[in-house]
Amino acid sequence: MSTATAMLGNVVPVDNAWVAKVTEEAIDPGLPIVDPHHHLWQRPGNDYLFPDLLADTRSGHNIVATVFVDCHSMYRKDGPSELRCAGETEFANGVAAMSASGLYGDLRACAAIVSHVDLRLGAKAGPVFDAQIAAGNGRFVGIRYQTGLDSDPGIRATRTNPTPGLMADRTWREGFAELARRDLTFDAWAYHPQLGEVADLAAAFPGTSIVLDHVGGPLGYASYAARHDEVFATWKKSMAELARRPNVTVKVGGLGMAMGWFDFYARPAPPSSEELAGAFKPWVETCIELFGAERCMFESNFPVDKITSGYGVLWNAFKRLAGGASESERNALFHGTASRIYRLA
Repeated sequence: MSTATAMLGNVVPVDNAWVAKVTEEAIDPGLPIVDPHHHLWQRPGNDYLFPDLLADTRSGHNIVATVFVDCHSMYRKDGPSELRCAGETEFANGVAAMSASGLYGDLRACAAIVSHVDLRLGAKAGPVFDAQIAAGNGRFVGIRYQTGLDSDPGIRATRTNPTPGLMADRTWREGFAELARRDLTFDAWAYHPQLGEVADLAAAFPGTSIVLDHVGGPLGYASYAARHDEVFATWKKSMAELARRPNVTVKVGGLGMAMGWFDFYARPAPPSSEELAGAFKPWVETCIELFGAERCMFESNFPVDKITSGYGVLWNAFKRLAGGASESERNALFHGTASRIYRLA
């Protein structure tokens, strides 16, 4: 089993001492940043809570707001099973309320909340959406449904235990239709061979804003490990097709995960922002070329991507990658697109 496969098969705690080996002064520290994708959780040996997020966001960059994203955190222990997901929104909203007090500075953490609803409930998902909206106190903006699945048994399926072709399932789509009725967004976490399914979903629901997480989940381990050039070409072709759906935007990040592409996490010290920018460049430039800056947003995906670099170093890498962009494009990539999609003031 490769290192990447082993890491993907287990929850891997972040080695903060290793991450701290490389720090950098922030490039363009005044540029406002909305981080549209991070998690908060308390897990054995792998906590990432509000103080941890505060420490990371105080790395010198001007992080003005963040978006909390589904990670099966703090679900309710009791009550109807389909409503337990509202506990995650209650938890994130509590953090948002703490942050909004101003006691912790100008950051507005969890200013928008993307949680979860089981769409396999079909039309019965409607009341669950309403419960999530109530729990969010105005901050709940949508859900993520993890549909990542591959025919290769060496590829770990995402936590919802999806079945093949789930995004085309009639009952699942009945649940999906409840999003548009409430003007909510949908975050899609799928693997690159499934991007055609995401495109079909977007075409079937043109009025629903779909956000593709982590540049579309390119797989580079297990049977894909020796096929990197082929995978990149396939991914790029699928992304070009997906870009034809105007209701789709892309989160540009997640490349620090152990997906079989980069092994920075296995090295004696973390990479510099220059190294990260060089490694991520083909993926980032392709996304921006196909979708345009107005439909792309840089994301941290912390603490998951913290196995590869520190928060400040990662945002420096993104700023290096956007070095040739116009002012309006930079504004879109770092805060404009996220603010528009997640309806942040």
